[in-house]
Amino acid sequence: MAEIMEFVQRHPLLVGAFFAILVMIVWTEVQRLTRNFKDLTPQEAVQLINHEAPLVLDVREHNELSSGVIKGAKHVPMSAIRTRISELDPGKHDSVLVYCRSGSRSLAACRSLKNHGFEHVYNLKGGIIAWEGENLPTAKK
Repeated sequence: MAEIMEFVQRHPLLVGAFFAILVMIVWTEVQRLTRNFKDLTPQEAVQLINHEAPLVLDVREHNELSSGVIKGAKHVPMSAIRTRISELDPGKHDSVLVYCRSGSRSLAACRSLKNHGFEHVYNLKGGIIAWEGENLPTAKK
């Protein structure tokens, strides 16, 4: 025990960084375990699209659309999701598949949709990058 205390006293920045990283890992895991929507792989997303015909929601910004979009996707940029969420209200009881470039902004969009009362919300894990990585089709916007 004395060695640990000596280490802590000699390396306060290292110990502080360790605890900061530990808190971030715990926070991330708690967020992942308590979210009320599901991550889907591109293959699972294709199955959802084929069987349930969900609203596919692209939350990337306008300048990111030139690389292609999933066919039939509705574009609502993440920066405008809170102000334009009422446009999506008619589909509150339907499935919604949300994606962005890499899958991180779409997590925040999924949380907003769930908080707004949407029932069946799915996040495309890895975003359009994962979709294209599986050689799935995109349409030019």
